[in-house]
Amino acid sequence: MSIPIPPVLAPSAPSSAAFAAERETAEHLLAGRARIEAELAKVIVGQRDVIEQIMVALLAGGHCLITGAPGLAKTLLVKSIAQIFHLEFRRIQFTPDLMPADITGTEILQDTGGERKMTFVRGPVFANMILADEINRTPPKTQAALLEAMQEHQVTAAGIRHVLAEPFFVLATQNPIEMEGTYPLPEAQLDRFMFNVVMDYLPEAEEVRVVTETTAGRPAAIDALFTGEDVLRFHELVRKVPVAEEMVRYAVQLAAASRPHQAATPDFVNDWVSWGAGTRAGQFLILGAKARALLQGRAHVTTGDIQALAAPALRHRILLNYRAEADGISVEEVIKRVLATIPTPVKTG
Repeated sequence: MSIPIPPVLAPSAPSSAAFAAERETAEHLLAGRARIEAELAKVIVGQRDVIEQIMVALLAGGHCLITGAPGLAKTLLVKSIAQIFHLEFRRIQFTPDLMPADITGTEILQDTGGERKMTFVRGPVFANMILADEINRTPPKTQAALLEAMQEHQVTAAGIRHVLAEPFFVLATQNPIEMEGTYPLPEAQLDRFMFNVVMDYLPEAEEVRVVTETTAGRPAAIDALFTGEDVLRFHELVRKVPVAEEMVRYAVQLAAASRPHQAATPDFVNDWVSWGAGTRAGQFLILGAKARALLQGRAHVTTGDIQALAAPALRHRILLNYRAEADGISVEEVIKRVLATIPTPVKTG
């Protein structure tokens, strides 16, 4: 199966080789989608929306915050995706006594051939895919140690910059039901996450299947389908997917509608929201929509792509006030109302 390439991406004579490489990369991704689902099905039951959102973030080069109760296979899912893409995987368990150097690394004094010198020992952040498990259980100082790595893909120690290997992803988990002894992530760090993916309990039939399969034998091994170099090519391809101005304007309007006390803000946002989504929300909505379009075999973005990603892109960027809590209003409800308020572009690509 081949992905139709729109006229704006048609090759010119000097770039025909590059065009052929892009088409090959797109077909490689599309052909591998069914195989990805088959490999994940060996160990993960259901959670199709969760898997799609994490895959979109990975293809777009973004980080994910995964929110869910214990025992929902968050760690297993992330580890399995890392295996499929043949990425170096590290899991960091965040605890109250974890120090920044425990993540980024530290300099130690070594004796080499009679000469003493300081040597930087790399921390677990030096991997392709990092699982920051229960990130909200460590103090803000240690949480902030991830900020530079997430934003700049580098670590600075003793004034020396250490570049992280590419591709680089952070997938952080947090437990939404145990707030005692936790440190809520600051808004600046939350904004670095492309999506906040919510992992919920499975329907009864799927949960029965999980219990049956996990108590009958060991799961089959996950096969690697791609490489880190493939992922980097996917990142480049995603950014070249064309998007109509109407789609960009729609994403911007969705983000802007969540900001209270602006000229075109809906009344319910002014009543219930203390802080809304910034510009980065619109950027991630469009970037994610491009990746989702490629995953579904399209080379153009539709409103359906943007609407499908609105909740994971906005839910951690909207801060509700006390009135919303008193009225029993959730962030999900605000996002639904925003989607219903903003007119859908007539031209959907």
